[in-house]
Amino acid sequence: QVQLVETGGGLVQPGGSLRLSCAASGFNLDGYVIGWFRQAPGKEREGVSCISSSDGRTYYANSVKGRFTISRDNAKNTVNLQMNSLKPDDTAVYYCAAAYGVVAATFLLRDYEGMDYWGEGAQVTVSS
Repeated sequence: QVQLVETGGGLVQPGGSLRLSCAASGFNLDGYVIGWFRQAPGKEREGVSCISSSDGRTYYANSVKGRFTISRDNAKNTVNLQMNSLKPDDTAVYYCAAAYGVVAATFLLRDYEGMDYWGEGAQVTVSS
């Protein structure tokens, strides 16, 4: 079965850290740009970060630069998002997505139909 599965969400206090993982099954991530989007209640979906498989370049939304780090583990066919210095505004459902052969610099601007695969989402709640 071809799918992306997110793990690692949860509840954390402001200033804390969480690590999200996105595991691909049924296909190899080579050639794909992989990234994370998030959607908070009542807000539009926002591109958070992505990583290219061809050159490893990474891209971040301004709102998370300096706090979030994306990485990929090719041996495990997995992409990780390390989230530090979390704020209440980071509270959202985080979705992993993958698109084959696209320009990584534009990945975070692509719409839902512009992806080949989506995960089902992981809830991240930042609250005291």
